[in-house]
Amino acid sequence: MNVDLLKDKIKQGNFPGNALFEFEINPDMALLVYHNSIIEKDETIYFVAKVGNEKSLFLFSKDNNALSAFDGEMILDTLKKCSFTTANRKAIQNIFPFTVSVCLGVQDSFGLGDRIGLANAGHIRSVIGSRFKPILAQQSIRELTRTQRKPQEVMDAAVWAVLQEGYKDGFGSDADHLKTPADIDLMLEAGFTMFTFDPGEHVDNDADHYDEEQLFKIVSALPWGELNDAFPSAERRYVKKQIVIANKFTLDVATIDFLRAYAKYGKAIAHIKKMYDHIASKCAANKFEIEISVDETESVTSIFEHFFFANELNRLGVKYVSLAPRFIGDFEKGIDYKGDLNIFKAEYENHLAITKHFGSYKISLHSGSDKFSVYKVIGSLHDAFTHVKTAGTSYLEALKVSALKDTVLFREILDYCTGLYENEKKSYHVSGDISKVKKASEYSDEELVQLFDSNDVRQVLHVTFGKVLTDKDTAGNYIFKNRLLKCLKSNEDTHYELIIKHFHKHIEPFNQ
Repeated sequence: MNVDLLKDKIKQGNFPGNALFEFEINPDMALLVYHNSIIEKDETIYFVAKVGNEKSLFLFSKDNNALSAFDGEMILDTLKKCSFTTANRKAIQNIFPFTVSVCLGVQDSFGLGDRIGLANAGHIRSVIGSRFKPILAQQSIRELTRTQRKPQEVMDAAVWAVLQEGYKDGFGSDADHLKTPADIDLMLEAGFTMFTFDPGEHVDNDADHYDEEQLFKIVSALPWGELNDAFPSAERRYVKKQIVIANKFTLDVATIDFLRAYAKYGKAIAHIKKMYDHIASKCAANKFEIEISVDETESVTSIFEHFFFANELNRLGVKYVSLAPRFIGDFEKGIDYKGDLNIFKAEYENHLAITKHFGSYKISLHSGSDKFSVYKVIGSLHDAFTHVKTAGTSYLEALKVSALKDTVLFREILDYCTGLYENEKKSYHVSGDISKVKKASEYSDEELVQLFDSNDVRQVLHVTFGKVLTDKDTAGNYIFKNRLLKCLKSNEDTHYELIIKHFHKHIEPFNQ
């Protein structure tokens, strides 16, 4: 075994594209090593390599203590092969700090959800050289339930990709759409650092339609003790006040504006305070950061309501790095924005003015996948930090690999998803029309890839991901999951190329 070859590769530095090279262990065994993964510390060499299509961590060392820190099998007296387990992931994080998720704070960031666990390396390659820091381990409780994954698995996949790519510039992790303290505990244990609170169940979406008398009754009955406040003091804080946001931008607060804001969001703010106090009691302040999400509601967040929400959270001592309002227009899953972009731009500029007024957080775009027209608007403004959150679009790129490389598999998946769509779409904001999706047999092989340009097909495939990844036949075998994983592993280069191209399309508008 020519160990000098590994040391020479370390001296060469990182390769564009993280080129694989063959490393012969003996005449009967050769590895395909990811060049950028090779790292030496304390006379032990660590690297990620493939045997066939399966990846493992390898350690070369004459130090038995270094080798014994990892679970695995000895290939030679000085070479150990270690599986991508949670225990080995934690062991590697104890050695290399760059593999530990960090708090990214108020800077440009991009959430790159990976529902399958094989896209993270492509995500890393996508953001290199851009203004965005990646948030790699990103999964909501809903997604965990539907994919039957555990938070540890999501973190494992992200960390092994970071090691594979030799990515040392820092990455975040997002425990997304958390609704209960138990959700927080689950994700905190797995090492997540960003926690997105979703108080949607505590938002009164009908508040926009109540008259003043109804609003008064609702606001009078709010849990004022939990808000560390009282109705009269809250009223004095807002009603008939002119709030100066910027030189030419003020908010004149009428009584009904005050009442509507509290009726819509008062209970949500109290819930967020409880969630924040819970995590603050469990974790050091520099080990977690909070995002607030009110985007998955029916009611648009007005400019005053944005100010009110941020102001009340600040008053209660809730520290957060990003906030996702419910913007005007439609942010549907997996497709571009629906709405008047001129109106959106005017509203977004006002929302930005609110963030600048407080100066402590950034705006977050949820359902951010494929909102290319919106990216152009935001990119044209130049003067704001942004967090973009995506997930389903990466899953669609995985399915596109099967459309290119295993048409039999993709045709089966398409027909299966079409049959599930009407039921599975119930918890998503989508408008895909199933009648516009034909049977898979009616499309040519060339047309299969073109289907990913169809909004209807994209949404049919998007919302059915859970069933595709978890459904089993009567014998207890996965119907699609293992076949899809095999396809992706066998065509890793194609998978990464599609991801990189797709996310460059996401990122480029911000570089205007």
